[in-house]
Amino acid sequence: MNPKILISNLNSSASIENGELVSFVNNNEEYIHQKGNKGWRKSDDEMFPVIGPTSKNNFRVHTKNGDAIQDQHGLLRELNYDLVSYDENSANFIKKYKKGTAIKNSKFPEKSSEEFLYWTYDFTFEKKFLLKDDVLTIDFIIDSEKNMPFMLGYHPAFLLSNTGKETFVANDKTYNLDDVYKAGSNAFPVLNSNKIILKNIDKNNLEITTKGFDNFMLWTEVDNMVCIEPITQYTSYTDQIFSEENMHLSKGKNSFSVAIKPM
Repeated sequence: MNPKILISNLNSSASIENGELVSFVNNNEEYIHQKGNKGWRKSDDEMFPVIGPTSKNNFRVHTKNGDAIQDQHGLLRELNYDLVSYDENSANFIKKYKKGTAIKNSKFPEKSSEEFLYWTYDFTFEKKFLLKDDVLTIDFIIDSEKNMPFMLGYHPAFLLSNTGKETFVANDKTYNLDDVYKAGSNAFPVLNSNKIILKNIDKNNLEITTKGFDNFMLWTEVDNMVCIEPITQYTSYTDQIFSEENMHLSKGKNSFSVAIKPM
């Protein structure tokens, strides 16, 4: 287990525990949902190499290297991060996977019939935090053989006022928590956008901008937190067929970025 790491500057700080962003404070205001409070049991996570539930596809993903077994949102979250480096303003983590390696599925047997998961390609997955001025940037770098199919999603959870009055602005449209609630477990899609603004009630607004994702989805079941999730693909409009024809294909080295900025 890696120790909790604090990166900071004059007005801001971020705490990272085993690669998970557990706090982002700006001018003494916390913006990240705290584990243990009602809502989601985590503060952030990643979805890779698939997004969404795979049960309708018998937990199989079809690739040119053969079928892989994947549970909802992929096997990356079952792997542990290793700390690569850190300093006052940055921290870098990595996960490595060898193709065909069986990974214990934490959802088994209560929520899944699959005890072990595996992928049909090698990959490394880097997560890099950089705090500069009042902006926290999280970069993701995926290294694999060319044409490996994948989807990628980042899954951070943000604090809300518990009033139910927060709104979200993207593509010159405004959405509210009722929209998110109605979407349920599918999550509410905000497509073809690389910027979304969370309009807070009791603190500064939060601007989230991305590179490489091009879509968001919003999810919550409570008024005190919301997950604002940059995604490469939204898989809940139809019965998703999990095959590489419906996925991104790796360039070999693939970079994605998320910037979180209080306004």
